[in-house]
Amino acid sequence: MIEELLPAEVSSAEAFTDPPDALLFPEEEALIARARDKRRREFTTGRWCAHQALSRLGVPPAPLLRGERGAPQWPAGIIGSITHCAGYRAAVVARAEQVHTVGIDAEPHAPLPDGVLNVVSLEAERAHLAELSTVHPDTHWDRILFSCKESVYKAWYPITHQWLGFEDARLELAPGTFTAHLRKEGAELAGRPLTTFTGRWLVGGGLVVSTITRIRANDE
Repeated sequence: MIEELLPAEVSSAEAFTDPPDALLFPEEEALIARARDKRRREFTTGRWCAHQALSRLGVPPAPLLRGERGAPQWPAGIIGSITHCAGYRAAVVARAEQVHTVGIDAEPHAPLPDGVLNVVSLEAERAHLAELSTVHPDTHWDRILFSCKESVYKAWYPITHQWLGFEDARLELAPGTFTAHLRKEGAELAGRPLTTFTGRWLVGGGLVVSTITRIRANDE
């Protein structure tokens, strides 16, 4: 599913169930020694996907520990992103010499819980979603917006090492794509102001998956 949204430079792996033979390195196991079953399954299958994606990229197996803000600590020269939700886990990786950043997110294709949309969106975005809903009423645009904003943060943080709130990016959604207008000033990428991300999204099998990939050749 997720490979449909990614360029050739990015390697991916996904799982719709938790493989019973998925194993962790001892160093990874130590990170979830006290975790409950749900968290253990999410973590284990997420790492399993990451190792699968790294193998396809030709990277030797090694433990993936926690880095800044709990994000995976990728091998030298590698960037990546992991996501999980009920019934889905995925990981993507790429070589840093080819890709600046990548961010992914998966969510159930269902309405956001009551009250959440007002927290994660701007007034202009809510008006935008209302317009989209009149044309495609069976699409849960609020959940798509939320997923895309999660992908924005995952792409933003490795570049800037700064927090980005939901209010710091204004999204415009279109069928299968989105543009994020970044409202936080001062960030740069390849020596130029970082003001926008463009991404892709897909609905299928009861899921929403969104991705952002920033290829170096496009910025240099």
